[in-house]
Amino acid sequence: MISEGGSSTQNSNLKTQTSLLELAAAARKWNLPSFRAAIQKSAEQKGLSIPVPPKISIRNQDWEYLRLLKVKLKVLLGNYDWLTQNSIFISETELARAEALAVNGKTVVYVAVSGQLAGLIAVTDTLRPDAKAAVEQLRDSLGLRVILLTGDTSEAARVVAQQLGLNPSDVIAGVRPDGKAAAIQQLQSQNRHVAMVGDGINDAPALSQADVGIALQTGTDVAMETAEIILMRDRLTDVVEAIQLSRATFNKIRQNLFWAFAYNTLGIPIAAGVLLPISGFVLNPAAAGALMAFSSVSVVTNSLLLRRHRKS
Repeated sequence: MISEGGSSTQNSNLKTQTSLLELAAAARKWNLPSFRAAIQKSAEQKGLSIPVPPKISIRNQDWEYLRLLKVKLKVLLGNYDWLTQNSIFISETELARAEALAVNGKTVVYVAVSGQLAGLIAVTDTLRPDAKAAVEQLRDSLGLRVILLTGDTSEAARVVAQQLGLNPSDVIAGVRPDGKAAAIQQLQSQNRHVAMVGDGINDAPALSQADVGIALQTGTDVAMETAEIILMRDRLTDVVEAIQLSRATFNKIRQNLFWAFAYNTLGIPIAAGVLLPISGFVLNPAAAGALMAFSSVSVVTNSLLLRRHRKS
């Protein structure tokens, strides 16, 4: 959804040259915002041509200079705080539009052109088909607390939380990339172990801060480089599988250590002749070697039982 605003002559000319969505798609083509893919996909679905500037000069992560039809345009895309920090005036009418969109769970992206607000783009998050199932399994089957950590507005996060069945207390919204890492650090200070699931560039600091970072194979290279676990399929339910497999592996390690210590605790004294004065029994070298071999075989066999772990 696009709601266009602004009344300057330059912005009016802009509307006859290219739509707001085309401009936003072109600008977002050259940096890495969280909604880049959604904006570009929307423009492509509408059959709009995305202008490709011959030259571009980026002063920071959000400012871009596009040369469209020989008109030099300075484009800024971001939230309300970012635009106001860059001296962009936003009228009460546009604020009311943005608030109405936010109440319905939409994230509003403000678009400013050459220092004036040009319009709004409302982006709605679509949950993955397996998102709710993954949350329910993590919470109900594994007994884990699931927290929604997002940079979206609190209204948009509330709608998503309702769809996932999360409590309002388990939603942390409106946080920047460094804020995500700080939120995880705060949980860790409460003696909690935190696993972070993310796939974007903005998730990299949080993935690094978490005790276990989990990234999807379809995520960005930075996220995959930072995470300790990479899921090779684009399925959130694999997070549940990874945790279950990790727990099963840890249990096997404990079982193998127990049997190894038990064998050695019993076998070594018997082989040393501790029973000889009592019963006259002594373990000959051949029998001791056979018992040690059996110990190794039992440990390996127990480990191979992990293959019985449910596969999907």
